[in-house]
Amino acid sequence: MNAVSSSKTSPEDVSAELTLLQNLAQRVHAFEKRQLTQLAIAQARACILDAIGVTLAGYPEPCTQILLKTPGVATALGLALIFGSARHTSVLDAALINGTASHALDFDDFSGVMGGHHSVPLVSTLFALAEERGGTGEDLIAAYVIGVEVEIRLARAVNFHHYDKGWHPTATLGIFGTAAAACHFMKLDRAQTAMALCIAASLASGLKANFGTMTKPLHIGQCCRNGLLAALLAEGGFDAATDAFEHQQGFLNVFNGPGTFDTAKLFENWGAPWEIEAKSIALKQFPCCGSTHPAIMMALQLRREDKVKAADISRIEVLPHGRRLRHTNTPHPQTPLDAKFSVQYVVARALRYGVLRLKDFEGEAHLDSEIQRLLEITTASPHPDMADDAEDQWGAEVIVTLKDGTRLARRVDNLVGRGGDNPMSSSEMWDKFNDCASRSLPREQIAPLFERLETFEKVTEIAQVVRLLEVSELHKAPAKKVVFAPRGAHEAEETTWVP
Repeated sequence: MNAVSSSKTSPEDVSAELTLLQNLAQRVHAFEKRQLTQLAIAQARACILDAIGVTLAGYPEPCTQILLKTPGVATALGLALIFGSARHTSVLDAALINGTASHALDFDDFSGVMGGHHSVPLVSTLFALAEERGGTGEDLIAAYVIGVEVEIRLARAVNFHHYDKGWHPTATLGIFGTAAAACHFMKLDRAQTAMALCIAASLASGLKANFGTMTKPLHIGQCCRNGLLAALLAEGGFDAATDAFEHQQGFLNVFNGPGTFDTAKLFENWGAPWEIEAKSIALKQFPCCGSTHPAIMMALQLRREDKVKAADISRIEVLPHGRRLRHTNTPHPQTPLDAKFSVQYVVARALRYGVLRLKDFEGEAHLDSEIQRLLEITTASPHPDMADDAEDQWGAEVIVTLKDGTRLARRVDNLVGRGGDNPMSSSEMWDKFNDCASRSLPREQIAPLFERLETFEKVTEIAQVVRLLEVSELHKAPAKKVVFAPRGAHEAEETTWVP
């Protein structure tokens, strides 16, 4: 794949004769693989690998299994695999099931600018399409990158008002990325792509009121299915209002409201750089709300660098940025899901055990007696020096007072997951992938799948990867962990909201 620089979009490149979604469709249609930079390829590859892992982890989860047992779901004949199983179904049902599984554990990557998870609206959809229509890793990466571009460009136009109002941007904005990526992969023309985006405007949905329930990952399944449906309908000649975005009763005015968006940001400096290259693109190293990660990292630093022992602690103060605390202030989590959204719990566990794994948010892990003791001495409040309207909104400080009176602290002003100048190493990515994939795949498939995904742009047929995602019913016993030394890390040179 050739790597070339993309050019900036000047005001005259935006046609006043076209609607916003028609202008957007022009850019989606004009995008070519040769425009990808090496950084964009590396970032896309890492995010796709990560998305596959968390989807496999989400397959056994109740939200996915209930959906699979629902009459009429995944019963259609088709070529698309339900990851981690032996079942094949239609592209629409595979997108629904795998999309839901991909967000079941809230362990997927995210974009601070988007205010949501940029990969999960795209990966399940594109894999389903590739199984039915054929395609290479290079094709899928290109469609993924343009999908991310659309999602985050829209977010720049509507956030943070859109997010604060109560919409779930992963779904309400992600559906446009899904439709755009599908159209690009299907090689639809400009008019068809515009129509798909206009159809998607009426299929967008997702309320933050349902955060903390099975309906949150269902948002993503529906986003994947509906975005793909919009593209398939447009391919067949279905129509929609071309001004569905800016109409007085269109997406912008209904979902946001007059005066709460800036459409100029949709096209400003288009592709220079691509949104997938941004430092606000981040992987989740820990299987809990991304807003807790800055505090977790500070707690781990204290434990590692100052040799802090939980038994010696008399007080813990957690001071996140205010936007990070509003939905993570759960002093005494009563359920595993509560624990995922409790900055107090995750900091206590980081200080006590020095690691957070999927198992720490299951069963009665949150009732661990040593963690309960630490929760009793933990307080959390917004950091007084981190303004709500500051440019950097991903900061946190953790202060530990020891029983001998010693006071130790670590602070970070902006840490958006693992990305940018602080990417996950190949070894760290393997640890996460193995932890996730072992929940659905037999152990002998995990390392080969990881290796294949590490060089995904060289895959000549997506079927080569899908074969490693399929599991015979004879192999559904829980897989054991396998020790694997991955090859050298594919670390990008570059890689802010509530995931």
